[in-house]
Amino acid sequence: MPDKIARAAVSAVAAVETMLAMLLAIAAVAVTFPRVIRSMAMLVAVTVIAAACSSSVADQSVGTGEQANTAEETEAGEEATRSDEADLSPTTVDQPVSASECEQQEKDMAESLDALPERIGERKETTGSVPHIQIDANPVPEIDTELRRLAFSLPGVIERESRLSLPGARSLTLAEDVTAAKPEVLQIGREFGHFHPDGSMHIWLPVDRAVEVHETKWGELHPWVDQDGFWDGVVMVYTPETAEELEVAVRLIVDAYNHVTGANVDPASVC
Repeated sequence: MPDKIARAAVSAVAAVETMLAMLLAIAAVAVTFPRVIRSMAMLVAVTVIAAACSSSVADQSVGTGEQANTAEETEAGEEATRSDEADLSPTTVDQPVSASECEQQEKDMAESLDALPERIGERKETTGSVPHIQIDANPVPEIDTELRRLAFSLPGVIERESRLSLPGARSLTLAEDVTAAKPEVLQIGREFGHFHPDGSMHIWLPVDRAVEVHETKWGELHPWVDQDGFWDGVVMVYTPETAEELEVAVRLIVDAYNHVTGANVDPASVC
């Protein structure tokens, strides 16, 4: 923009110089032709004045345009500055989750996914004492057969006669070559549970899980759970009579297996 102003000024100066030269030439012959010279002088004077005014107007126009452009450039610069400042301004960033918080979240999720649904219907009738047996059991042969098949398909689980229950009960016995994470549970023949002839069963679970079984009506705590440490976590699981009840019973057997062995078998993998 400064170059345009300089060029306009040079053009105006050149025009004025030309007109002055013409006036000097006219003055030289003014003596001879006075009238003609006066007329020409007036014409030249008017032309010079018009040229000067035109140049002034052009300069003002250029200056105004420059001011407008300067204002636009200034506004654009300020906008860019604000944009840059916005880009550099601090933003809200999610803070990283600590290891302990992450572990707690995983634990909570696992517990929510593994929680037992509440069993529909009334609680089953049992003796409530030892021998602890279910009175109103109504086993379904197909369900009972499948339950036992799945239970004894777990790695290192052997079917034997129970040494902790009435005659006819079959034990869930851990083979000798399987390392026990809870040897205190396996005090009698490495048995960690048994089936009664009616399809109900007793199994050793973590205490919290056993309490959950009791509260959700899938079974009930053994009458001796408060007597000594050996019976802690022992729960009776009611005889499964439907496919849903079979699924829950298998889950609980796997829980008992993982509890005493320290394994991490997924119930869904037992088939």
